[in-house]
Amino acid sequence: MAKWDKDLFIKTIKESCQTRISNIVVDLVKFTEDEADSVSWGRGEGYGTMTFKCKSIDYGLIPLFHLTSNGQIKFPLNLLKQKISKKEIIREYQLKLESNFMMYFDEEVYPTDIFYTIDELFVMQIEVQKFILTIQGLSARLHQ
Repeated sequence: MAKWDKDLFIKTIKESCQTRISNIVVDLVKFTEDEADSVSWGRGEGYGTMTFKCKSIDYGLIPLFHLTSNGQIKFPLNLLKQKISKKEIIREYQLKLESNFMMYFDEEVYPTDIFYTIDELFVMQIEVQKFILTIQGLSARLHQ
C-alpha cells in the first residue's frame, strides 16, 4: 500500500483536478498543517486522504474534516455526534456548515457521513475562509 504525505497529496491533486479546486485543497492542507493537533495521511492506493484532527481533553483525538486527493471533502458530523457529549458544540458546527454551504445536515437527510466534491461547496474564496474560521472555532471549543 502507498503511504501518502503532503508532497504526494498535493502533487496528485494538482494533476487530477482543475486549478481552482487544487488551489482550495492546497489552502486547506496548509491550514491543517498549521492548525491541526494531528494530521493523518491515508494509505490507500486509489486516492490519498488527509484528516484534520483536534485533541480534546474530554474526547481525545477527533477528526474535524477529511480531504481526498481527487477533490472531495467530508465532515464527520455523525461520528462527532456519537463521540462528543456536549451537543451544543456539534450543533454549532452543523449550523455553521449549513450557513456556509447552504445545505441541510439533519440526521434524516444526512444519515451517514459522505464525501462532497470541493467544486460543489466552495464557489468563492470567502467560503474557504469561512470554513477555516469554523474549524478554528470548533477547535477552540474542543480545547476548553
